[in-house]
Amino acid sequence: MVGSMEGSFSTPPPPVSQKLFVVAGIVITVYGLDEIFQSSARETACLWLLHPRLQTQNCMAPLAAACLGDWNRREEKKDIGLVAVTFDQRNHGTREVDALANEAWRSGNQRHAQDMFSIYHGTATDTSLLMTYLSSYLFPSSDREIGLNLVLGVSLGGHAAWQCLFHDPRVSAAIIVIGCPDYFSLMSDRARLSKLPSWTDSSPMGTQFLGSPEFPAGLVKAVEMHDPATMLLGRPDHPLRQLNEGFPSAVEQATLLPLVRRTLQGKRILNLSGAADQLVPYECGKGFIECLKGAIAPASWFSGGFYLKDLQFDGVGHQMSPAMVDQTIQFIADTLQQTVNAAPTAPKI
Repeated sequence: MVGSMEGSFSTPPPPVSQKLFVVAGIVITVYGLDEIFQSSARETACLWLLHPRLQTQNCMAPLAAACLGDWNRREEKKDIGLVAVTFDQRNHGTREVDALANEAWRSGNQRHAQDMFSIYHGTATDTSLLMTYLSSYLFPSSDREIGLNLVLGVSLGGHAAWQCLFHDPRVSAAIIVIGCPDYFSLMSDRARLSKLPSWTDSSPMGTQFLGSPEFPAGLVKAVEMHDPATMLLGRPDHPLRQLNEGFPSAVEQATLLPLVRRTLQGKRILNLSGAADQLVPYECGKGFIECLKGAIAPASWFSGGFYLKDLQFDGVGHQMSPAMVDQTIQFIADTLQQTVNAAPTAPKI
């Protein structure tokens, strides 16, 4: 299975409540809703869990239980409650219409690049759509609302989580597990390994890949509009792609600052990668990650503008390891704790 969740837990976490809803024609599972109604929490946060390619929302149930179980054992739960939501990505599980569209070039899908990007772009769009209406389904008889949204994605879900983070201002934090923010880089690496004619027949190799039948011009335009790395740094041959090697000029800062402020200001990011991952290598997103790190370094051009924790795990391939689960749970707790600490306190009488 791509982006395996097997082995993420040595023992299954204790279950939490779950309820099914149909929102905008999409079947979603909400975890932890009963616990919210049993608590005195004044606010509610939602953790959106986006599953890997070739899997379904059901594989995220143990992760939902682990994250909610940890938070519900903490003292701060009385101030802010947490629910989790899963749903099948487009063309997966209950929404599958074409099995081949979920496969790669090597498995006979000649439209792999178009299919994968459009599917997880659709997932990011669906997440925002569901975010708009979720409160009205969960709390129809009260004015309670979801006040904080965190997105966690694994593999294909991780790619989508990057888009959610960049495109929806309601997303305060994202945990990206074995995902990539740079589609041009990821698919160029995959085209090279798949020995596609558009890669091998050009000189130098790969120079004719973008705009070829395997990566059509229409897809190039879509990636430029929605892919985080391309939005920020441009196409692979753009000078901004070298930002990880130096400080941006004043002219470059004038280009970057408005976009970074709009997409990342005040947000929190946890990026978890397997050092032995060959399907989504860390190197494919490294340039973009290094650019973000450089932006928020002390005294840099966007110092303190957002939070980024970037971890690689030795010996881990394309899977979510138990150590990644531990980091995820702690990051979620820290994010919620910050919200509790920032909330105004009631006056003492």
